[in-house]
Amino acid sequence: MSPPSAHHDPPAEPLQPPGIELHSIDYVPASERHGSVRDLGAFWFVSSVNLTGLATGVTTLAAGAGLVWTLLATVTGALFGTFFMAFHSAQGPQLGLPQLVQSRPQFGYLGAAVTVWVFAFVNYVAFNTSDAILSGDALQALAGLPPDAGYFLSASVAAVLALFGYRWIHRVNQWLTWPLLLVMAGLTIAAGASAALPADAWTLGAFRLGPFMTVFAIVAGFQLGWAPYVSDYSRYLPADVGVRATFWWTYLPSALSAVWVFGLGAVMSAAAAPGLSPVEGFRAVGDGLWPGFGTLAVVAQFAGLLAVMAVNQYGGMMSLISIVDSLRPVRPTRALRVAGIVAMFAVVWATARFVGVERFTAFYGNVLIFIGYLFTPWTAINLVDYFFVRRGRYSIREIFKAEGMYGRWGWRGQTAYALALAAMVPFMVTAPYTGPAARALGGIDATIFVGLLVAGVAYQRVCRNLDLEAEWRVVEAEGLARHR
Repeated sequence: MSPPSAHHDPPAEPLQPPGIELHSIDYVPASERHGSVRDLGAFWFVSSVNLTGLATGVTTLAAGAGLVWTLLATVTGALFGTFFMAFHSAQGPQLGLPQLVQSRPQFGYLGAAVTVWVFAFVNYVAFNTSDAILSGDALQALAGLPPDAGYFLSASVAAVLALFGYRWIHRVNQWLTWPLLLVMAGLTIAAGASAALPADAWTLGAFRLGPFMTVFAIVAGFQLGWAPYVSDYSRYLPADVGVRATFWWTYLPSALSAVWVFGLGAVMSAAAAPGLSPVEGFRAVGDGLWPGFGTLAVVAQFAGLLAVMAVNQYGGMMSLISIVDSLRPVRPTRALRVAGIVAMFAVVWATARFVGVERFTAFYGNVLIFIGYLFTPWTAINLVDYFFVRRGRYSIREIFKAEGMYGRWGWRGQTAYALALAAMVPFMVTAPYTGPAARALGGIDATIFVGLLVAGVAYQRVCRNLDLEAEWRVVEAEGLARHR
């Protein structure tokens, strides 16, 4: 099959060059699909095993629920948030498209760029800024480099990996799987046996629903934060890979990784001396197992951080290209990918320098909360459209047409998104603002439930007058996308 439109044809280069990926936001034809669904297991397990993942645990413990209740909220939040994220992953092999391009049928060709992709770019910048701060802190602790130099070096390595793209990002994550498993096991023993843990650390303590739900929202929001780009890393799989297999090979490794890493980060935070930066605290706890193990563990987690920085730079690059393409169709060449990665590099470096390691915990906590607010409605709209409205039947060519059948402005998606955000505001719990409904509930953040319900129901109702039969005739005639 030919690609969906002329300006999205791959460049006239060999199909399998010695390294650098050819595609970006364009359709991946069946002839270039490869890999096994099991590859997703290593990818999604490793993606949380890094310094930022451990720092997420530090942030959750700071919510004040107590260690045991924090761990229980982490488990429930991870299982809940990963459920939706994994269903997004299942879309990749069926459509052969990156995740955000799939938003055009719901939000419109231009509307997706204005509503969804701008928020997605903020998502990438925010997470990469957090990664940048920790990478600078890690290289300062390990090699004495100034934080700016540490970030520049780390981001350069990640940028090269992001430029090489999909195949190499998967490959590096596979290489890191077993070393990081062993390091995580060692850190778990060190943290659990640490003499620095408070005497009552494992006491259940009083249950306070407000802090518990804050931890739940942070962890579920982190997992939902993968949703805008989760299918980017399954879109090269053969089209006959089923939804069920893709779901489980994403859900189980990602949920397990989140529970283990975030939970361990919380325990290590409880055992660390006050006033230490996250990296210094992790190293000190690790050295409790044997002298030098803490340094080894930080090095291993730093390697995992470089891998996830590449994932975020890769996703940010595709988000930028998607925005530009919606305004003026572009040819997704290697040079354009390089430009997108360089732009991400510059924006993140400037933001990281402004925030600094001293304000990391506060910055990162706000990132986790607000990203969850922004993408909860989008998740519901995208999944309801895929599984219940259009049932996986999309025209790939029409997705890439500005005046195609999905339109420039998808009023249905825009309306459902706006209604959901409006319904969520009274339930928000943030440092600068707590909504009236949240105050009435005693400081409980219920936005994730409100956002999912309102967005999903509203979108399904406004889609009742869609002429799906006409759409499906176009899809069947095209024959590109596999549907369930």
